[in-house]
Amino acid sequence: MEDQAAGSAQDARSVPGCYRHPDRETGVRCTRCDRPICPECMVSASVGFQCPDCVRAGGPGTGHGPRASRPRTVSGGTVTADPRLFTKILIGINIAVFIAIHADPALVEHLVLIGEWPPRPFTPTLGVAEGEWYRFVTSMFAHQEYWHIGFNMLSLWWIGGPLEAALGRARYLTVYFVSGLAGGALTYLLASPNSASLGASGAIFGLFGATAVLMRRLNYDMRPVIALLVINLIFTFGYGNIAWQAHIGGLVAGVVTGYAMVHAPRDKRTLVQYGTSALVLLAALALVVVRTAQLT
Repeated sequence: MEDQAAGSAQDARSVPGCYRHPDRETGVRCTRCDRPICPECMVSASVGFQCPDCVRAGGPGTGHGPRASRPRTVSGGTVTADPRLFTKILIGINIAVFIAIHADPALVEHLVLIGEWPPRPFTPTLGVAEGEWYRFVTSMFAHQEYWHIGFNMLSLWWIGGPLEAALGRARYLTVYFVSGLAGGALTYLLASPNSASLGASGAIFGLFGATAVLMRRLNYDMRPVIALLVINLIFTFGYGNIAWQAHIGGLVAGVVTGYAMVHAPRDKRTLVQYGTSALVLLAALALVVVRTAQLT
């Protein structure tokens, strides 16, 4: 009924710190010296952004002043003063729902992802097959066990924070929700219609997949992320009571949307990024429609 995602903080920090402000994570690098630079240090150039040292050195390639245009992430997103804001909001929502569930345990019955209930030959009265599609979203924020929400929120902070800084807020949220919904759709298709699942792991596995793509794009050492993937897959398939479908569905969706986010051509960036995300959602919708037809 529960799914999880866990990793180490050291392995998951895929985005470096600014060379002048090491405590500030950033996915943007100077186009001349390739050093990581935070929003405060970015200077808009004709192509990309440069660090203050390269601008002072002068020479070809120096662009406009630092306030001429807003800095962009590697995927084209806007760099913000708080690169982890939406990660904090997501964690806050998960914790709020967790507290609400413990205050009223009956609430979880209305939040979990379940195909139909009660099981046949009784007449089902609730579940996705009965029209309660909202469960794909509510189940992404629902947890019952302390260890479950603990693992998931730590993973979200370690993986999501750096990825939000690298992609920008809108693209980060797109990867998060598309992955979570895709994981839910695969669970709905393959799991027993009477089994309930909940947790943010599908979305977190999607962030994990997108992080792997980003690390490859930035030519970072892939061994930590591969090791983290192996560990998580061992947990996924080595223990019972885990919705492996959500993990795999979220991971695949995260890889696909993440690839579109960091490899889209600059002149068609928005179209490719959000178009790919829409196609993944359509594929997830097709799975839901097929499963609903089977159950009804």
